[in-house]
Amino acid sequence: MSEVHKLAPHGGLVIGRESPDQPAIRRLLALSDAYAASLYPAESNHLVDVVTLLQSNVIFLVARQAGAIIGCGSVVLHTEAPDDAYAEIKRMYVDEHVRGLKLGRRLLEALEAETVAAGVFVTRLETGIYNHAAIALYERLGYRKIPPFAEYWDDPLSVFYEKRLAHA
Repeated sequence: MSEVHKLAPHGGLVIGRESPDQPAIRRLLALSDAYAASLYPAESNHLVDVVTLLQSNVIFLVARQAGAIIGCGSVVLHTEAPDDAYAEIKRMYVDEHVRGLKLGRRLLEALEAETVAAGVFVTRLETGIYNHAAIALYERLGYRKIPPFAEYWDDPLSVFYEKRLAHA
């Protein structure tokens, strides 16, 4: 693990930056892919691959409990236009065996803290309309619906969100 996030461990939970190119993380991403494919057609799945997650403008976080990888999430920093810099949340996934323990919330809060630390104060994301748990999480944490952004189109199976983060 490179940098351990400054959140205090909760029940042995540690969230930190790691490479997405590890067998256990690839397994988790494959589970995420399978889940998305069970809900949406391929053209409505906007998943990024490990090669993208390895780019220098990506912050990839892993949640571990007792050493086991149980969740992940990332932000892709878009700073090309300084007046419209934002971080896109991608690849949020929690292993089904540990859902309901507020791990998604802790991962999202850690990603937001990393985003602010990188000097970016807006997060955006796309999720699917059938991903009710994710939608509830985002709305509880202050995300507001927006129109499609960047390369996205007005897909009836997608919903888009944005949150303005407090400056440090």
